[in-house]
Amino acid sequence: MPLPNPEENGTYTYRDYKTWPDNERWELINGVAYDMSPAPKRDHQKVSFEISRQIGNSLIDRPCEAFSAPMDVKLSVLPGEDENDIDIVVQPDILVVCNPDKLDEEGCNGAPDWVIEILSPSTAYKDENEKLLLYEKYGVKEYWIIQPGAKMVFIYIMGQDGNYKKPEVAKKDEIISSYAVPGVAIDLKKVFSG
Repeated sequence: MPLPNPEENGTYTYRDYKTWPDNERWELINGVAYDMSPAPKRDHQKVSFEISRQIGNSLIDRPCEAFSAPMDVKLSVLPGEDENDIDIVVQPDILVVCNPDKLDEEGCNGAPDWVIEILSPSTAYKDENEKLLLYEKYGVKEYWIIQPGAKMVFIYIMGQDGNYKKPEVAKKDEIISSYAVPGVAIDLKKVFSG
C-alpha cells in the first residue's frame, strides 16, 4: 500500500488512493498525488456554503444533484476501464451531476455537468491551470473559478468544438445563471457579503 510522498516522483492510481488514510484528503492528477490539507480558510468556507445553499435550494424536486467537497470525481473513467487503474481523482469544492448513472457510493464516475472551484493560495495555480485543462478535456460543461478576495467569478462554458470559450467574468453584485443547469441562478451579493 504505497502512501503518497511529495518528495518522490512516483505515480499512483485509484487502487493506491483507496488505501490511504481516511483522515487525509488527496487528489490525483495524471497519477501525481496532491495533498489537500490544511482545510480551507473561513472566507473560502463561507463562499462555498452560500453557493451550495443557493444551488441546493434551486435543485429541490429536480433531477440534478449538488455535492460539496470532499467527494471523489474520477475523471478518467472510460467504458470498460478498470477503475483501479484510474489516475485522475479530484475533489471539486462544488459539483452538480444531472446523470444519476454517473453516481455511485464512492462518488462521481466521469465529468460532472458543472464544477466550481474556490481559489485558495495553496490551490490557485492547480485550479486555474491543471484542473481547467482536465475539466475541459473530460467534458465538464461549465466550470466556475471563484476568487473570494477579488469577489469575482470566471465562468468557462464548453463550446460546440469541445473547448471552453473565453471566460465570462462576473462581479460581486451580479446574479449569474448556470448554463449547464438551467434554472439555477446565484446571487453574488449574498455569496460575497460581509
